Amino acid sequence: MKPVRTAARAMLASIFVAGGIRVLLNPDASAATARRVTDRVGPLLEKVDPRIPTDARSLVRIKAVSDVAAGLALATGHFTRPAAALLAAGLVPATVAAGRQDALRNLGLLGGLLLAAVDTEGRPGLRYRTSHAVDRSQRSMRRAVRSAKRDARIAAMSASAARRLPG
Repeated sequence: MKPVRTAARAMLASIFVAGGIRVLLNPDASAATARRVTDRVGPLLEKVDPRIPTDARSLVRIKAVSDVAAGLALATGHFTRPAAALLAAGLVPATVAAGRQDALRNLGLLGGLLLAAVDTEGRPGLRYRTSHAVDRSQRSMRRAVRSAKRDARIAAMSASAARRLPG
């Protein structure tokens, strides 16, 4: 399953790496499309921190850099779950900005990214491991209590028997 998973991640990441590089080389083409979203988000970003760039060209370049970095991380198998989550989060405003023309394609990409974001590669997830660790520790504690009670009974019987012996 590992070769299939590796190939699928590389194929999924390739569109983001290639698209990010294309936008970095020519950000003005994408900035015009992104203005639908950046004009609404810009005032909110200014309220959060005035140092954050709010113009469409800068925001498109920031997204392109994050797409390339996260795409490379996903393709190489490093930080795959956070990288997929970052790409999925960036895909939502891109879909809104692009409108109907890329909506279905982006919806398919979003589905693949969501699968990659929750993929544990066949290993149990954190929730499973935590709940099972709690169960194991509770069982271990119950065994220890039973063992301590049994040892206490044996010690009490030994002490009682020792008192009855002469001498």
